[in-house]
Amino acid sequence: MFIGLVRHGETNWNAGGILQGQTDIPLNETGMRQAEALAGRLSSEENLWDAVMSSDLLRARVTAEVIAKKLDLPLLDPDIRLRERSFGKLEGTTEAQRVAKWGADWRTLQLGAESDDDMRARGMSVISELAERDADRNILIVSHGSFIAQLLQAMCSVIPDQRLGNLSYSILSLNDGQWVPVLHNCTKHLDTVQR
Repeated sequence: MFIGLVRHGETNWNAGGILQGQTDIPLNETGMRQAEALAGRLSSEENLWDAVMSSDLLRARVTAEVIAKKLDLPLLDPDIRLRERSFGKLEGTTEAQRVAKWGADWRTLQLGAESDDDMRARGMSVISELAERDADRNILIVSHGSFIAQLLQAMCSVIPDQRLGNLSYSILSLNDGQWVPVLHNCTKHLDTVQR
């Protein structure tokens, strides 16, 4: 079984450095072009995927729809457990606004953000279900940057913990009960996307 993990396309909040979390912000024009670029790449490669699923947030759902349509794949029901981390009071703020409001050490404060452990647990509940229910299918999941970064760490701790750009593409393979990285944080399909 293969699991693919794709970060959604760009939104205006991404472009403006505004923390989105679970705030439901749509893709912007660049984000749509990014989704189309990955869909084009995948359609030119040997087909690995049997179905596409996503979080229920609009930016991930629309990215998944673009890919599923281009590849003529079933689009599974969105799953709320694939949502981005809830950032609590931080959502809708820029770095400068956070520093101005809470000081340079804002990351150490309890401002209602979901913990890494909680996010990993909900992500792994989806992966475990898919591995059991859909073991004979390869599923491409469209989700969110912070969520995917934590999920990758939970699935395979040897994967570097690094920032994932919009429309980054990663693949893991389930071998003898262990998830093994095949591709990590690849964005070569974005080389031709105009901003």
